[in-house]
Amino acid sequence: MAKMLRQIDDEVLEQPFNAKQFIRLLSYMKPYRSRVALALCAMVIAALCSLGNPFLMSRAIGAIQDNTRAALPWMIGGMVALSIIAAICTHVRVRLMDGAGRRALATLREDLFNHIQTLSFSFFDTHSAGKILVRVINDVNSLNDLFTNGIVNVLIDCFTLILLLVIMLVVNWKLTLIAMCILPFLLLILFKLKRKIRLRWQKVRVKTSSMNGYLHESLAGMRVTEAFVREEENDDTFRNVNDDIRSSWMHAIQINNAFWPALDVTGTVGTVLVYYFGVQFMGSGGLELANLLLILWYLGRFWEPLNTLSNFYNSILSATASMERIFEIMDTPNDIPDKPDAIDLPPIEGRVTFDDVTFSYDPEKVILKNVSFDVKPGMTIALVGPTGAGKSTVVNLISRFYDVQGGAVKLDGHDVRDVKLRSLRKQMSVMMQDSFIFSGTIMDNIRYGRLDATDEEVIEAAKAVSAHDFIMHMERGYQTEVNERGSSLSVGQRQLISFARALLNDPKILILDEATSSIDTKTEILIQKALDVLLRGRTSFVIAHRLSTIRNADCIMVVQDGKIAEAGTHAELMKIEGGHYRGLVEAQYRFMRRA
Repeated sequence: MAKMLRQIDDEVLEQPFNAKQFIRLLSYMKPYRSRVALALCAMVIAALCSLGNPFLMSRAIGAIQDNTRAALPWMIGGMVALSIIAAICTHVRVRLMDGAGRRALATLREDLFNHIQTLSFSFFDTHSAGKILVRVINDVNSLNDLFTNGIVNVLIDCFTLILLLVIMLVVNWKLTLIAMCILPFLLLILFKLKRKIRLRWQKVRVKTSSMNGYLHESLAGMRVTEAFVREEENDDTFRNVNDDIRSSWMHAIQINNAFWPALDVTGTVGTVLVYYFGVQFMGSGGLELANLLLILWYLGRFWEPLNTLSNFYNSILSATASMERIFEIMDTPNDIPDKPDAIDLPPIEGRVTFDDVTFSYDPEKVILKNVSFDVKPGMTIALVGPTGAGKSTVVNLISRFYDVQGGAVKLDGHDVRDVKLRSLRKQMSVMMQDSFIFSGTIMDNIRYGRLDATDEEVIEAAKAVSAHDFIMHMERGYQTEVNERGSSLSVGQRQLISFARALLNDPKILILDEATSSIDTKTEILIQKALDVLLRGRTSFVIAHRLSTIRNADCIMVVQDGKIAEAGTHAELMKIEGGHYRGLVEAQYRFMRRA
């Protein structure tokens, strides 16, 4: 159990606060600077109005003392008017900043998602889907308060603090300095706690990411969990992960809330000092009651923006963890980039050449060693061999899901590294063992192969691969909604839909990576008919264990120990005494007879 938890919680805390990244984050508000400027104007007016009320109140008290009450109705009316204006301006600010902040977050999330789509297979080999989801959803959402309230509020609060300080100094500079003498203690506490707050919020983000990663993995493997009766063990693991989140969150909240008592204490001490010395100044005739009350009211207002600023600082520290994690992915380079001088791959005939190709996922273990072959357009190549021999690696290199470490992969003489990825992959279709079906209609799933295809073209593709009949027997035909991953369809039905999707794309190169496995005999007949249509007139690479899908191939390549050990037709390879292919075929026949 402990080992599993260590594997789940495998992230490290990030680097210290990065000012450049924070400026980069704020740059997402740049397109909405006019909205922000209007919001600032509205907040300045609201701040001035809120500061005007205490001033009018103090003048009203002075008028009462001086028995000059004729101006009192005007003062009261002025206070009401200022309150109404402040409320209207605050409402305008909220609408403007909420709109701008939400748009900025939407842009950030789109940029993050778009960048994730450009990353190569090697990134997804090392990052779980659950933890990527946390970046796109939770971490971006955690920046909401910063974008919609924090940025404008901190500017207005700074303006308010400066204005308050100037007014209080003008009214009575001695009392103001006495009130401010406790500020250094507050700043000392602030800087003492800042690092601990940041680290604790980073830990919360890491724990949340671990929870999402584990939850995604558990849901994806629920059938295995139930088959092996692992529910109780999974409950224990989930409980521990959940407790980790609760514990780390409470630790972050505890230190985060340390600012509240610090501000209360400093505010109370400052107010008491003003009362004490203010009364003495009044006794000596150096201070009027109205001015003493004005300083006290303004002093109370002074602590409010300080409180907001401290909360904003806490928000920055907690948002820093999310910001770092977002930009960590956005700054992850695509290790399969287009060259600066890359060209669009022109329409190809389908010739595939491996020129002394060497490749490894791990530097300590070479997968392909100096592999060379030349496939003419329109040929069907079957790749066979033991698990881990490198069959899937061969087809992954053709699609340039990975880059070779030595030699070159060429299509019609063009090195795949010299052409743009989009133009390369648009001329090929890849079908994996798990025929992925998206949520939506069957029509939409087939059209995924070519989004501009008409309904008639989709139906023709389905008919060509023998998928039309079973589709029409469904409740709503091509408009039938299918669940995520096509769980409402059989394996064979999912494969036929995938074949229709590939045929609609009309690729010059077709790759079938174990795409015809796990089907019954009846479905195999349909699959074989579909394959005859699908493979016709295009260069195809087929990885399959079923003899029915490989024996008619133009060339069968046996991949063994990272090399092409044998190559030829089924008949040619069967003539080789003690050959690898002949051994595989004979072993399969023996297995079928026993079955």
